[in-house]
Amino acid sequence: MFRTVSRFRTGYDPDQVDTFFTHARRVYEGDQTEPLTGTEVRRVAFDLVRGGYATSSVDSALDRLERAFTTRQRQDVLRTQGQQAWMDHVAGRARTLYERLRRPDGERFAPARRGEQGYRPEDVDEMCHRLIDYFDKGTPLTSDEVRHATFRKASGHKAYAEGPVDAFFERAVEVLLGVE
Repeated sequence: MFRTVSRFRTGYDPDQVDTFFTHARRVYEGDQTEPLTGTEVRRVAFDLVRGGYATSSVDSALDRLERAFTTRQRQDVLRTQGQQAWMDHVAGRARTLYERLRRPDGERFAPARRGEQGYRPEDVDEMCHRLIDYFDKGTPLTSDEVRHATFRKASGHKAYAEGPVDAFFERAVEVLLGVE
């Protein structure tokens, strides 16, 4: 399904990737009764193995798959509950973001533990300002811009802990996908 890297480099485990994408295709085509959401697609993880699939190719396919499942979810809600129900759902998710966005720069997220790697607060706060401008002023911002944002590393109390930052921006991607 995907190109592989050389046997001296690591990539995603082909068996795991193939199994997941086969399952996702069956769910999307209606062959499986169990649900699969865009959020679940975003959270899937694969082991790294020598000679595996190129991570960038698989990650790009996962991004497209997440968008497809989110679009389908939106269409299902629109069909069964109407536009207002979908907008209420997205607005509820956005409100959970906004409380954190209102915090001062440097204080939006918990600091990394002593000796642990984290993200430079100024990088994270810059992306938070872009989200604020999106919500308050309608400044364009896409889910892909948030999804592919990178933050420089820092350590200890001078850094934001990675887990809360990643979870926050994961939710931001979900909100943005909901209105794109």
